[in-house]
Amino acid sequence: MSDTEATERPSTAGMYDYYLGGTANTPAERAACEHLLSIIPEVSQTAWANRGFLQRAVKAMAKDWGINQFLDIGAGLPTQRNTHDVVADFRSDGRVVYVDHDPRVVERGLALLGGVDNVAVLQGDVRRPKEILNHPETRRLIDFSRPVGVLLVAVIHFVPDSDDPWGLVREYMEAVPSGSYLALSSGTGDKQAARLNNAAAEAYKNSASPAANRNYAQISKFLDGLEIVPPYEGAEPVLTYVGQWGAEDPEAADDEGSRWAYAAVAKKP
Repeated sequence: MSDTEATERPSTAGMYDYYLGGTANTPAERAACEHLLSIIPEVSQTAWANRGFLQRAVKAMAKDWGINQFLDIGAGLPTQRNTHDVVADFRSDGRVVYVDHDPRVVERGLALLGGVDNVAVLQGDVRRPKEILNHPETRRLIDFSRPVGVLLVAVIHFVPDSDDPWGLVREYMEAVPSGSYLALSSGTGDKQAARLNNAAAEAYKNSASPAANRNYAQISKFLDGLEIVPPYEGAEPVLTYVGQWGAEDPEAADDEGSRWAYAAVAKKP
């Protein structure tokens, strides 16, 4: 893809950055976001809810469950409170490998994070697990004999059914040992009107990575064989809306933006 094409065609990373108030986005990405926000104003809430889920899940892994090494796949542009920032609040021995398929994301990540100890940024496609898992930078930082936090946050909905996203998640989790955790969030249209689902699909259709909203059963299938962690105090161990996971007030967190994605954290037995 040429530089011109990359600028003119909105990327999902740039759109996500815009929703979060970042500046690493192009005119095409801003236009696509503004169009979608004019139809579905709560989309920016969804982005923030998803970012909050990532941060709370990483905090739980690092602080409460003893995880110090993380593989953040589909990490997107470095933005508000990244994975390594959260880990550093609770562990001095944290190691994080960020992976994204977008060269612009990798370039910016290397510029911002290249000097950070025990952090690597590499280009990789979520659909090619072996290339990511066997990458020299991954092998340098991640010890696969010890538990790993695998983060697939707001990325698996960009993998179409034809590429077997369920098999991909399984392959990542087969590569890590017992005691590892998966944090996963994925877009859904379960509680949305058809016209809103269509508007969301149309907005991402022309992006570099069209999205596929999946239902509760389809997203739950990603967690097969894993032990789901209760998403908040008093809850059953089930999939929940993205804003509710780890929320102090789950009822208040159950807003329109949160209902655009499901999330879960699950342990490999």
